[in-house]
Amino acid sequence: MSGGSIPRLVIAAPSSGAGKTTVATGLMAAFAEAGLVVSPHKVGPDYIDPGYHSLATGRPGRNLDAYLCGPDRIAPLFLHGAAGADLALVEGVMGLFDGASGMGELSSTAQVAKLLRAPVVLVVDASSQSRSVAALVHGFASWDPEVRLAGVILNKVGSDRHEELLREAMDSSGVPVLGALRRDGRAGTPSRHLGLVPVAERRAEAVESVGELAARVRAGCDLQALLALAHTVPELPDAPWDPAAEVAPAGGAASPDKPLIAVAGGAAFTFSYAEHAELLAAAGAEVAPFDPLRDEQLPPGTQGLVIGGGFPEMYAPDLSANAPLRAEVAALAASGAPVSAECAGLLYLSRSLDGKPMCGVLPAESRMTERLTLGYREAVALRDNALAAAGTRVRGHEFHRTVLEPGAGADPAWGLTHPERRLEGFVSGGVHASYLHVHWAAEPSLAGRLVASAAQAAPAGSAVR
Repeated sequence: MSGGSIPRLVIAAPSSGAGKTTVATGLMAAFAEAGLVVSPHKVGPDYIDPGYHSLATGRPGRNLDAYLCGPDRIAPLFLHGAAGADLALVEGVMGLFDGASGMGELSSTAQVAKLLRAPVVLVVDASSQSRSVAALVHGFASWDPEVRLAGVILNKVGSDRHEELLREAMDSSGVPVLGALRRDGRAGTPSRHLGLVPVAERRAEAVESVGELAARVRAGCDLQALLALAHTVPELPDAPWDPAAEVAPAGGAASPDKPLIAVAGGAAFTFSYAEHAELLAAAGAEVAPFDPLRDEQLPPGTQGLVIGGGFPEMYAPDLSANAPLRAEVAALAASGAPVSAECAGLLYLSRSLDGKPMCGVLPAESRMTERLTLGYREAVALRDNALAAAGTRVRGHEFHRTVLEPGAGADPAWGLTHPERRLEGFVSGGVHASYLHVHWAAEPSLAGRLVASAAQAAPAGSAVR
C-alpha cells in the first residue's frame, strides 16, 4: 500500500454536540486495540481533542486546518502525519459544512473531506427524532455532490424500539447505518470554559474514559464495515509534507552545535501543534520539553524558549509559586535570547495573572473574564523580530477568556488586518508574545528564524555576550 492510498474516514456531524469526539475517539481506540496502527487527525485549530486522539492511538494527534495552513497543504500534512498507518481517522469540526465565517466552505469538514478524497461517516444525535433522521441525512447527503456521505452512526439512541424505528427510516435513504450507540454518560469527558478538559490534567481518568468509549463503539458499531469503507479511497497524488524540506538548519547542516530550544509543556501548557517541534528540529535545534509546574530550572544550556497555549489560569498559584523558574525565564528574556509565547505563554510572561505574580517580562497585567474571544485572524509583522521578518503575513486563531492590559506594547507583535484592525501583543528584545496561535507549517520561516536567533544567543545561566 502506497502512502497516498492510506485507508481513511472522516467522522462528521450535522452540528456541534452530536457526539463526534465521543465516536471518533472510541473508533480510534477500538481499532488500535484490535492491532491496527491508527493515525488520528482533527479538522480545525482545536488542541484539546487531539490529546484524546493521541491517548487512544499512541500517535500524535494532528490538525488539518485549511484556513491556517491553506487548502494545498491539507493532503501533504495528512500524508506526513499518517505515514506508516494502517488506518487514518479524521474528526470533523462543528457541522459538516460549517467553515470560517463568511468564507464559504473554507476550513469546513466538507472541504477537508474533499481534499483528502475521503468518505464521510455522519454522527447523528437521534435523541429527539425517529423518521426525521432520514430527511436530515438525505439533506446532508445531497447538499454537495462532491462530498461522499457513505454512512451514518446513530448516537444517543434511547432503546431497542427507538433504534428499530431509526433503522426503518434509514432503509429508504440509501445511506447505510454503520452503528447505533445508546445514551450513556459514563464514558463522558468533562468540559469547562474552553471545551473538554485536556488529557494532561486528568490522565488516569482520561485513560479510563477512552477505554469505555472503545468498548461502547465495539458493541454498537460495525467495525468491519467501517474498515472496508476506509479501504475504498483513491490514491492521493500529493507528496507528504517534509519539515526538512521547509527549513535549512541554522549554521548549516554540518554545524556540530545545535541550539537548545526549551518548549513548555505539562498540564498548564498543553496547546501545541506537533509540526512545530518537527520544524524546530529540522531547522537544526535540539528540542527540550519542560514543565513549568514542576521544573525549577530551564533545561541546561537553553538558548531559546517556546511557550505555547493552555490553561495557566487554572494553575496560576502553582506557576507563581515556582519562583526559581520564573526568575530564569525573566533572565533568559533579558539576555536577548529568542522567546516565542502564544496565548497562555503571553499570560505567563506578564507581571501577574489574576493577581498572582508571573515572570514579569511584559509590562502588562492579565486576568480571567466571562467574555470569550474566539475566531480566525489575519495579521502582519510590523517590524523585524526573533520570530518573523517585517511584512510577514500569517493567519492565526484566537481562543481565550482572559484579557491583558495593555493589549499591545510600544512594539506590537502583530498588526491584525482581518476581521478587525488593531495592534496586538509585544515585541521586546528577543521576545515575541501574542494571543495569536499560528500554525508554523503554513509559514516555516518562523521556526527557521527562531532557531537562527537561538544559535546566536548565550545559553541560559551563562554570562551575557
